[in-house]
Amino acid sequence: MGTISLKNARKAFGDVVIIPGASLDIKNGEFVVFVGPSGCGKSTLLRMIAGLEDLTSGAILIDGKDMTEAAPSKRGLSMVFQSYALYPHMSVRGNISFGLKMAGMPKNEIDAKVAKAAATLNLTEYLDRKPRQLSGGQRQRVAIGRAIVRNPEGFLFDEPLSNLDAALRVNMRLEIMQMHKDLGATMIYVTHDQVEAMTMADRIVVLNRGNIEQVGSPLELYNRPDSLFVAGFIGSPKMNLISGKPAEKFDAQTIGIRPEHLGISLKDGTWPAKISLAEHLGADTFLHVDAGPCGMMTVRAAGEYDAAPGAKIFLTPEPDRIHCFDKDGKAIRK
Repeated sequence: MGTISLKNARKAFGDVVIIPGASLDIKNGEFVVFVGPSGCGKSTLLRMIAGLEDLTSGAILIDGKDMTEAAPSKRGLSMVFQSYALYPHMSVRGNISFGLKMAGMPKNEIDAKVAKAAATLNLTEYLDRKPRQLSGGQRQRVAIGRAIVRNPEGFLFDEPLSNLDAALRVNMRLEIMQMHKDLGATMIYVTHDQVEAMTMADRIVVLNRGNIEQVGSPLELYNRPDSLFVAGFIGSPKMNLISGKPAEKFDAQTIGIRPEHLGISLKDGTWPAKISLAEHLGADTFLHVDAGPCGMMTVRAAGEYDAAPGAKIFLTPEPDRIHCFDKDGKAIRK
């Protein structure tokens, strides 16, 4: 089992409140991603679960047991940090096996666990190399291997791909997803990259100033954001948010429409616009347009769209894809 529950978990430093009170239930075998901008409290919340930060109040339950006061080593969780934290003088084999040796595990059991973890992470041929002989992605896999051999109840990842270049990030993302599928273990993953969150998670937890704004599957958050914050944070490019007279027609303070839910016409439409800039990406073209009272908007056009700066177009939103928000930034459900 690997269930993790937060019961009004609160963290404050004196009068400065970091986490006002978070409640969340994570199921056994679930891949949950904490996402939000820098400083939103996602890493602090992860460290509270790991036992690296004390709770000011509230409780943390692991497999139904109150582990609020338990030492990190007693929680049955393995953590993978942003920095690889490998021993430079040890081989890959030595780094992966170090914790098991310190625990006094028999050598034959250690060898079997290391071999299995190395095979899972495609590290078998690198077991005798030192960290300096590895790429960034390989070093991160060694750090993950060190966590795997402990057979933990759950894995905690704190922005593990931040130090990698774009291509390696994509590859490691796929490897972590495959590892989750193979191991079936509970995983909590922290990132500020909402693309990582959308592609990896079973459920996403969106954090804003220490508060949990919304919890749901990637598509639930994408299609039905509960607040302006979630609407503006989830999705790339982000949702177009429009206030003023265009929103008043929908009895809302603000309306939102995603770039791919805007139809483009050269003749007529709901909102006239002028192209300011076009980003040609091959499969898509992103048009950045000045839509007058609607402000600057981003529109996604399929394939190569012949767009000249200054050209006039008309935009028409898909009626059932318009999101409405009240004066408090909360979604209006119709």
